[in-house]
Amino acid sequence: MPDPRQSPDPPPSWAFARTLVDELARQGLTDAVIAPGSRSAPLALALAEQDGVRAHVLIDERSAAFFALGLARASGRPAAVVCTSGTAAANFHPAVLEADHGRVPLLVLTADRPPELRGTGANQTTDQTRLYGPAVRLFADPGPPRPGQAAAWRGLAARAWAEATGMGAGGAAGPVHLNLPFDEPLVPPSLDGAGAAPGRPGGAPWTAPAASTRAAGAEEVAAVAALVGGVERGLVVAGWGAGADPGALDAFTAATGWPVLADPLSDLRRGPLAVSTYDALLRVAGFAAGHRPEVVLRLGAPPTSKALVGWLTPEITQVLVDQDRAWADPGRAAELRVTADPTALLHALAERLGPERKPMSRSGAGGAEGPGPGPTAWAGTWLAAEGAARRAIDVLLDGWQEPFEGRVARDLAAMLPDGATLVAGSSMPVRDLEQFARPRDGLRHLANRGLSGIDGFVATALGVAAARTGAGRSDTPAGPVAALCGDLTFLHDASGVLGARRQPPEHHVVFVVVDNDGGGIFSLLPQAGLPRHFETLFGTPHGLDLGALCDVAGLAWRRIAKAGELAPAVTEALVAGGTRVVLVPSERAVNAHRHREVAEAVAEAVG
Repeated sequence: MPDPRQSPDPPPSWAFARTLVDELARQGLTDAVIAPGSRSAPLALALAEQDGVRAHVLIDERSAAFFALGLARASGRPAAVVCTSGTAAANFHPAVLEADHGRVPLLVLTADRPPELRGTGANQTTDQTRLYGPAVRLFADPGPPRPGQAAAWRGLAARAWAEATGMGAGGAAGPVHLNLPFDEPLVPPSLDGAGAAPGRPGGAPWTAPAASTRAAGAEEVAAVAALVGGVERGLVVAGWGAGADPGALDAFTAATGWPVLADPLSDLRRGPLAVSTYDALLRVAGFAAGHRPEVVLRLGAPPTSKALVGWLTPEITQVLVDQDRAWADPGRAAELRVTADPTALLHALAERLGPERKPMSRSGAGGAEGPGPGPTAWAGTWLAAEGAARRAIDVLLDGWQEPFEGRVARDLAAMLPDGATLVAGSSMPVRDLEQFARPRDGLRHLANRGLSGIDGFVATALGVAAARTGAGRSDTPAGPVAALCGDLTFLHDASGVLGARRQPPEHHVVFVVVDNDGGGIFSLLPQAGLPRHFETLFGTPHGLDLGALCDVAGLAWRRIAKAGELAPAVTEALVAGGTRVVLVPSERAVNAHRHREVAEAVAEAVG
């Protein structure tokens, strides 16, 4: 009997891989990340051969998955990530969970041994069925490829794309898992002439997904307008995933006069009604008690600030707007939940609630002449407090010569050029940005806030930078990428650091790493009051030289000593090109003390 591995014809595994990848490219796939392995060879080769798809190769599976996550998060398009069977697939799990909770479109393609080898002790074989549980929008295991299944293969790719982009049954974008068993032989005798099975004419998708913008219906607009109309003491609160166009928010606030409390991750901390110091203001008991709103319009996920989230109790009428049918309401405080495109809803509300008020200045006085009522006393008190708190914060920060972590976040966000992207690490960086960054336009913020883990941060930022140069697409931002993280976050993704130099020069990131030799956030938490075990269990000093790690990785780096050196160092790194690291020393105890000084100064300024 002839050995099928010696057949001159392409094996079914190759035909399947070529057809699946071709259909994904027809759907819109431009980037795939490959963690090398043998069983995944058909997928890796098919992706490398596919026109219009860039294949990125990362050795470590966890870094590969987070790199793909960064690509997808930055571009808004699904990226594929591929691995062999066994523990390789398990290493994708953290990124899959983040993609699920962060609503990031991700195509997870795990190669597998044939089903008959499971439970037999076969090498590198485990049960990968539904490996990621409920974290995926779709799981499919089509079994080993057989001839004559081209329509099923293309249909599977089309369904996977629709579910990943939120245009399927799941409602929100997220990860899709295709577990793909391959029989041997895995590769064809030659790559020449072994193409995909025929698809639709002209390169059309097998099944094209329909656009799924969820415009608010007339009844929904009327219901929200009934709650917000005529209310002076109102607020807009925006978290990550707010999804609103700034112009739509401007139209709504012009009609209502409501201040905007926006986490920088919403990309809505801008405009004349933006209040950037709300975290500090709401820690002042008198201010918080005297500024309780009647109605709050909430866009996207809750902000990072515990003070703001805890202040928004169910006694306040709250309208939650989320286009993905998510239930982002951990306090169970929303009175009305609206599933609609926030941009369309805000425009519809502005049209219904008009006429426009006069624009507000940053001082709270009226702006240019225009129709409708003037600025409200409510908005004026918020903007006056914002001005006082902002001055108090900035005077302190500008007077400290050591690089206080809050100033690092403020200055980095302020100095990056328009069109740049700032990727923020979890733990302290996102909090420092929320507490200290001024309002501004032109800067895009990204972060892994679905589950707020620190893992895979370096790879995520590199993936964001790769999307920036993606396949000539005009819908991907082309500005520089900077990333702000702590030392533990940087070390936790050491494999990402070590692989950074393998990325093309145009995929560069400037990493600003705050080095306080441990977990700085814990010095601001109740654990700091338990000194007996604090350093061992929470402070966790590592004692490592981050510059030496950069040297091993072949990355240029610079350590600054004073706060005023940050902007020149980052500018120099951006101009020089390539992935570079700016190390910023910090003392955890001093940082905690500085936070207390800021809180006291704001309390005095608005008290």
